[in-house]
Amino acid sequence: MNVLSCSINTLTLKGLYDISGVELFGIHQTIPTDGQNFFEYVLEFIRDVSKTQIGEEYGSWVPFIGTMFLFIFVSNWSGALLPWKIIQLPHGELAAPTNDINTTVALALLTSVAYFYAGLTKKGLGYFGKYIQPTPILLPINILEDFTKPLSLIPSIVPIPVMFLGLFTSGIQALIFATLAAAYIGESMEGHH
Repeated sequence: MNVLSCSINTLTLKGLYDISGVELFGIHQTIPTDGQNFFEYVLEFIRDVSKTQIGEEYGSWVPFIGTMFLFIFVSNWSGALLPWKIIQLPHGELAAPTNDINTTVALALLTSVAYFYAGLTKKGLGYFGKYIQPTPILLPINILEDFTKPLSLIPSIVPIPVMFLGLFTSGIQALIFATLAAAYIGESMEGHH
């Protein structure tokens, strides 16, 4: 999959997010519509995942975890439901953004940056003291552990070719990625175990 194809699909999905957000949340009603109820349920689910994995300081991380979850979920569903392959490009065809390894690696690296940011904002430079815990001999292993965490996120987004299986597993993949991202952020904010 080339960069043009991935960019077109990502921007298309962003447009759908924007349209659905304007349509569902543009007018605040006393009695919520079915769409509002659905999106409030999704938001509550994302808050619960964030609170369970991060802890009491989860509030500022809900947008990040929610964005990861919804992007992966909607990208996977769009790959299973939309006939992207009908549109031919000079150097390939359109497909879901999560079919491209570059998108998956970018999501994993964003999570890694968030992991270090959370630890540094919570503990300052004392965050790096965890690398020599419980003994300085473990310094290389502790550093290797932090830099391999993004690698553990990459296999959680694998394209599934069978449509019905793909629809089910796309939700599982999004949940696994969001849960692991929240767990890593929560781990960086708490003391070394």
